[in-house]
Formats: sequence, structure tokens, C-alpha cells
Amino acid sequence: MATFSKQVFSGSTNGRMIKVGATATPGTLIHTSHVTGLDEIWLYAVNSDSTDRKLTIEFGGTSAPDDLIEFTVKAENGLYLIVPGMILTGSTEVRAFAATTNVISIGGYVNRIL
Repeated sequence: MATFSKQVFSGSTNGRMIKVGATATPGTLIHTSHVTGLDEIWLYAVNSDSTDRKLTIEFGGTSAPDDLIEFTVKAENGLYLIVPGMILTGSTEVRAFAATTNVISIGGYVNRIL
């Protein structure tokens, strides 16, 4: 029988939001998936800037268009769901970069299935 556990992102400190500092690939590390288990990833973004900003998520790789999720995060408008429970495994990474450094933060959690 599978076991489920809620995890913080591996790139987070104590579950806190991760500030997106990168403006190009490879992006800021958000999470590295479990080597053999399944990680169901729920990722939210918030933009603290006064201007809408483009966010790119590198989900499992950096190939366009296969691995990229692009989203314009509205300014000062709360959290946006960017990744709605998509699955990764095999120590693959989720990374993020934005049009402007240090104005978008990423939060969320992982449901780990072993």
C-alpha cells in the first residue's frame, strides 16, 4: 500500500516562500523530486512588484516547449496557482525564472507518494 506525506519544497527554508532570483535558464531551484517515489507538486506564485511580470517554470527540464510553463503574474494581486498537482519522479527538478529578479516568490507543497 502506498503512503502519502506532505513535504515542503526542497529549495525552501522551513517551508517559506522561495524568491525567484534568476532571469534566465537555469532558473532558481524550487524542488528536486524523489528518486523513486512520485511527487505531486502544487506551486503558487505571487508578484510583489507594481508591474505584471512573466514567470517561466522549468518543470523537469529546460526544453522548449516540452518542459516550460509560462505565466504572467499580475502585480500585487495575491497567490496564483501555477502547477496544479502535476507529478515528477526520478530526481528531476523544478526551477523558475522571471522577467525581473527578486519580485516573484514561489510557495506551495509536495504530496509525496511512496
